[in-house]
Amino acid sequence: MTGSIGVEHSVFIDFDGTIAPVDTTDLLLEQFADPAWHAVEDEWRAGVIGSRECLARQVDLIRATPQQMDAFVREIEIDPGLPDFIALCRLHGMRATVVSDGLDRTVGAVLARFGIDVPYFANHLEWVGDDRWRLTFPHARGDCRALSGNCKCQFAEAVTGSRRILVGDGSSDFCIAARVDMVLAKGSLVAHCRSSELPHFAFTKFDEATRLLEAWLRIGHDTLDTNLVRTDE
Repeated sequence: MTGSIGVEHSVFIDFDGTIAPVDTTDLLLEQFADPAWHAVEDEWRAGVIGSRECLARQVDLIRATPQQMDAFVREIEIDPGLPDFIALCRLHGMRATVVSDGLDRTVGAVLARFGIDVPYFANHLEWVGDDRWRLTFPHARGDCRALSGNCKCQFAEAVTGSRRILVGDGSSDFCIAARVDMVLAKGSLVAHCRSSELPHFAFTKFDEATRLLEAWLRIGHDTLDTNLVRTDE
């Protein structure tokens, strides 16, 4: 991604655990990968490897035909409140973008199935024949502190002259959370925002996130710290 985005507000939305209530990559691995993927996951959780290496090694363990992969993706659901959230963004001239450290084949197919027409950026899952797959990282950065496959910080840094909002749930959102003006957080991102003293709201479902964003827009950003931010969830 190059250049800058000049819009009134930019909203960056995570996919796994946020748009999709579950981690779809973990579900995929549970269904189609050799159980050795758990040992790779343990290395990542222990900080031995970054998420980029973790995901690449785990995808190498998957054995699924394209037909099996597509059937799996067709079963993935989204938070039913997402369409109204996207509609609110459009109503107020905000650009919504999905930024995921997951798999583009999953993200793109799920968004299309539910009629969510927004740009998305994720790691590239490539079929290499038979039941084998390879993961590549078109949005990786060499200076990413988390060694993520998709360094989400670059998308926030590319925005100029506008407010930046993050909607996320986990560790792949920790770095970008410090580079935006406000965070709508669920899962472990709530505790991270609290401990890092980052402006945020806690939510569990997108219908709640929609109400929170609407209130933030109505009251005004300048009163965020004193009137809206919740740090004692």
